[in-house]
This record gives sequence, structure tokens and C-alpha cells, in this order.
Amino acid sequence: MKKTILLLGSGELGKELTIALKRLGQRVIAVDSYEGAPAQHVTEERAVINMLDANGLDRLVAQYQPDIIVPEIEAIRTERFYDYERRGIEVIPSARAANFTMNRKAIRDLASNELGLQTARYAYAKTLEEFRSAIVKIGIPCVVKPLMSSSGKGQSYVRNENEIEQAWEIAMTKSRAKNEEVIVEEFVSFDSEITLLTITQRNGETLFCPPIGHRQERGDYMESWQPAEISPEHLAEAKRMAGAVTKALTGFGIWGVEFFLSRKSGVYFSELSPRPHDTGMVTMSGSQNFTEFELHARAVLGLPIPEIVLERAGASAVILAPEESSTEPRYEGIAEALSIPGIDIRIFGKPTTRKYRRMGVVLAHDKIGTPIDSLRTRAKEAAAKVRVILNS
Repeated sequence: MKKTILLLGSGELGKELTIALKRLGQRVIAVDSYEGAPAQHVTEERAVINMLDANGLDRLVAQYQPDIIVPEIEAIRTERFYDYERRGIEVIPSARAANFTMNRKAIRDLASNELGLQTARYAYAKTLEEFRSAIVKIGIPCVVKPLMSSSGKGQSYVRNENEIEQAWEIAMTKSRAKNEEVIVEEFVSFDSEITLLTITQRNGETLFCPPIGHRQERGDYMESWQPAEISPEHLAEAKRMAGAVTKALTGFGIWGVEFFLSRKSGVYFSELSPRPHDTGMVTMSGSQNFTEFELHARAVLGLPIPEIVLERAGASAVILAPEESSTEPRYEGIAEALSIPGIDIRIFGKPTTRKYRRMGVVLAHDKIGTPIDSLRTRAKEAAAKVRVILNS
């Protein structure tokens, strides 16, 4: 059956999801805060609104009468989702999940206090004085994050006392939504970190993709690879944790569940996104039989997923904008990058740049058993050849 799907957030992840949904015959309205967002390139219906404006969001829902609302970003008045659900509109994964995962306090308390999952020690602060006390409690070094943000926005590290006030200022001013509270987290000494893409289905079965390794800078993803090296014991524990938290949040779709892995102290639950995950773009390399976007589309629509199979090794590396801002950027070096065997490129089509903005991704693939470090190197070398040229 053809559904009307309101996609709230039309970036690069939303673009790939739109393609997957339209291939299955669905109607997608791509919504973002600016004109020309990537997903708006691949669907004939689009809208531009401030999704933090509750009245504007209500008008949009009234206009399109969607069957399904799919949030793809965090900067939304997610509390309105409860009302939409009461009116018979399905929210993916659920209104509860969207509201809990938008708020780091809610999700961390759920994971640590209610579900008993191992997390880094943490404390909250609403004032600079409380912030200083929280840092004393947790200790230095520590990680500081706004409660209402994700993808590294407003995140920083405190390595010494001189960085405390700067970290507070970053958290207060750089998040994706108005911020009034921060979380101070223990810096966990981990050996690696992974994303475990977790799929909850209408039939009650939860599926897991092969684990994805990733590396971050400034709290944002720089590269990812699949499969990630992980012991069977740690993988079993990560699956148990991911299953527990997604079950508690309720709903259907794909979730990006992040973990720290430590040979000394085990598996730590870190973060959770109730949607396709940026590190999961590595699945576009053909590393598994369905991309994360195809899996999300099937789960959203209640279509069967017979199995998820690792088909080859994959790696991804981001293409970032330079420091200066510009409009209508151009790209050079694509031919040179594509001359490297096993390389593909996705340019997202964002109409403007800003410092460190993700403008594209390079994908590398090879046969299973290929040393992951060599594949990662190949992806990064190809990404370095692609240059974002600013409009003069």
C-alpha cells in the first residue's frame, strides 16, 4: 500500500532513505529548514520550515495528512509527536523513542538507572557553578555535551582546569537546539568503538547488522568500516544492550547504537540514534546485502527482511568543506579518486558550505578477509583527492 511519509530532515541520510522508500512505491515529502537540502533533490514534494516551531509543524502535518512521520534530525519539537500518534499518525520509531533520544538525560538515565547497562559515570549541570562541581565529581579528563544535541554539536573535552569555562560556553551556544543543561561524562579509556545497527520489526524480531567500527573527531564521524573487530563475548553483550534499550523505547525501524569497547572493563553503552546512522553510510559500499537505508525503509513499512548478510569488507571516509563558507560549491579530484580500485563516491549536493561540514563520502570495498586497515587507508587516500572548491 502506498503511504504518505513526512520526512523531517532532508540531509544526506534522508536522501538515501527517500530513494529507498520511493523505490518501494511510497510518497515522500522532504522537509528541512533550507531550500535545496539533499533529499529534496530526489522527490518532487518538499517543504521548508523551522521544525522547532510547533505551530509551523502542526500546519505542515495538517497540510499533508501523512500516514507516517519519519524524523531524521534532532532539531524538532518532538513533544508534538505524542499528539500526532494519538491522532493515528505513526511516528518512527515512536514518539517515545524520538523524545527520549533527543534528550541525553532521558536516554542516559534509562540506560543506566532503569536498564542497568554499563555507561561512563556522568553528572548534570544547569549553571556554571554546578558544572564546576560536576567536573570535580567526575574528574578530569572528561567529556562535556549539551543534553539536547547530537553528532558532536556543542561537544568538547576538558583536559585541564583552564578549559572548563570554554567547554561550558561551547555546550551552551553550539548545540542544535536551545540548551539549558549539560552532561559531564567520565572519559572512558577504550580500545575501540563500534556502531551496532539494530533493526526492530513489526513481527517482534530484532535483527543486527555486522558491527561497524568508527573514528570521530570533534564528536563527529570521520571514517567507518565494516566488519569491525570485536570478540564474540563483547558482541553478544552489545546485542543484549541494544536489544534492551530499543525494546524499552518501543517502535520500528533502524537504530544506530554506539558502544565503547575495553579489553579491561568490557562494553559501555554510549549513544543511540533512532534512525539511520552516519557511520552506517559504509553499508553503501556493498558490505552487506541491504544498506541501512533499505533496511530502515523495510522496517518502517513492515516489509520482510529475510536475512542480513556480510558480503564484502567496506570502509568510508568523509569529504569535508574547508574553513570558509560559500554557496554552490564545486568538486575537483573526483576522477583521480575513482581511479583507485574499489572506490565509489557520494556527493551529497548541499547548496552551501561551512567549516567542517560533511559534503560527501568516499566508499571503498574489497573481498571479505581484506585487512581493514588497508581498506581504511584506501578510502582516506581517495577522500583526500576530492577537493571542495568554493564559489569565488
